[in-house]
Amino acid sequence: MRTAAVLFDRDGTLVRDVPYNGDPDLVEPMPTAREALHEVRLHGLRTGVVSNQSGVARGLLTPAQVEAVNARVEHLLGRFGTWQWCPHGPDDGCRCRKPAPGLVLAACARLSVDPADAVVIGDIGADVEAAAAAGARAVLVPTPRTLRAEIDAAPLVAPTVLDAVRLVLPLEGDPP
Repeated sequence: MRTAAVLFDRDGTLVRDVPYNGDPDLVEPMPTAREALHEVRLHGLRTGVVSNQSGVARGLLTPAQVEAVNARVEHLLGRFGTWQWCPHGPDDGCRCRKPAPGLVLAACARLSVDPADAVVIGDIGADVEAAAAAGARAVLVPTPRTLRAEIDAAPLVAPTVLDAVRLVLPLEGDPP
């Protein structure tokens, strides 16, 4: 299968999950995240981040704090082609909050990539479900927060972000 873009969940995938983090100083990359992004970029693939940020709807974060944390992630891990994040709460009924496909579809549109040519890498079932709902592929990278049922249901599972990326990188001779 062709891979043109890799979309990453932010918390628990690219950076350590600090619940409702609004403090850029608390941003710490996950093991192998730098190496994974380096390989994706070496292959010329587009990158994006798709992230639920319900702390905004809950009054625990401001959009400016989310943007400041995102900027810190980019400072540590390099630029991404798009950032798509949902400020809504779980019961708001929006179309963007994962597991709905909105964030993935918006990221693909922004990157000019067909969702079928995109891969979402995340740490929970909602990431995998959002990818499937958008017509993208998914790789689950479990953390202690990941439920056994989510691991069992995932189409692809990898122990680290770097391993996940290596599952979906184009092979020599694959069309770009």
